[in-house]
Amino acid sequence: MRSIVVSEPGGPEALQLVHVPASEPAPGEVRIRIAAAGVNPVDVVTRRGVFHDLGWLPRDRPVGIGWDLAGQIDAVGPGVDGFAVGTPVAALRGRLDAGIGAYADQLTLPAAAVAALPASLDTHGAATLPLNALTADQALDMLGLPAGAELLVTGAAGGVGGFAVPLAVRRGWRVTALARASDRAFLDAAGAHRVIQDLSGSAARFDGVFDTATLGAAALAAVRDGGVYIGVTPYDVPPAQRGVRSEAVKVQPDGERLARLLRLAADGVLAVRIAGTLPLEQAAEAHRRFEQGSHRGRWLLTI
Repeated sequence: MRSIVVSEPGGPEALQLVHVPASEPAPGEVRIRIAAAGVNPVDVVTRRGVFHDLGWLPRDRPVGIGWDLAGQIDAVGPGVDGFAVGTPVAALRGRLDAGIGAYADQLTLPAAAVAALPASLDTHGAATLPLNALTADQALDMLGLPAGAELLVTGAAGGVGGFAVPLAVRRGWRVTALARASDRAFLDAAGAHRVIQDLSGSAARFDGVFDTATLGAAALAAVRDGGVYIGVTPYDVPPAQRGVRSEAVKVQPDGERLARLLRLAADGVLAVRIAGTLPLEQAAEAHRRFEQGSHRGRWLLTI
């Protein structure tokens, strides 16, 4: 089967198409024939070697790329209930150092990381959700704010922020969205209380900030004394100050939670946005287009 890996970090050309044997699912696992895989910032960061430099990834073997995937179950390991061959599913790959990622023909994962698709959600739409929607929902858990709390979401129309806003609204929080003026209609529809383009006048006013735009100290300054800051880059969390709790979300696979999020997408609560699609063998071109920016939604690799 085909898989995209990185052996030597670098530009888009560092993405290599290799052929590897398909694996059989172990007890508690399923194998998914992938139909679509999302292209995310973490894929680009991995390809560039940031995690290699941090010592989080080895330099002596190839690393698989891709976290988001959707497709169909094509093999079921012993002890797995609830999934059958042919079931349409989505999942999040959980290991940064795995030799095979979502950019592949097939992937074997723990069944607990996998969620069946609602009938009204196709594999392309589903492939946009696992990493970003799970990150958003788990970060909101970390914020732990009460109903009526004031939350600022930076990068509110981006991949993670675009899910965080409606999910936070559903928790009863008043959401201020930091985003471009051109994204106002999208964020109004998502339920944002306010949409702002800069942080002027925002010092120490919010109960919590979810900093998906990685503004760091500038975003933390918008948190009231004793509030909460949650970022998305564990290797770059601004120091705590003024009693503000400062942490970063480390997304974890969670099939049960993902199933709930997929249902919200099927019901129109979470917007499914696709920037474009390219075949697996054009992964390098997908990264080039992703890095050009100015797009909304996920680039997908179709397999």
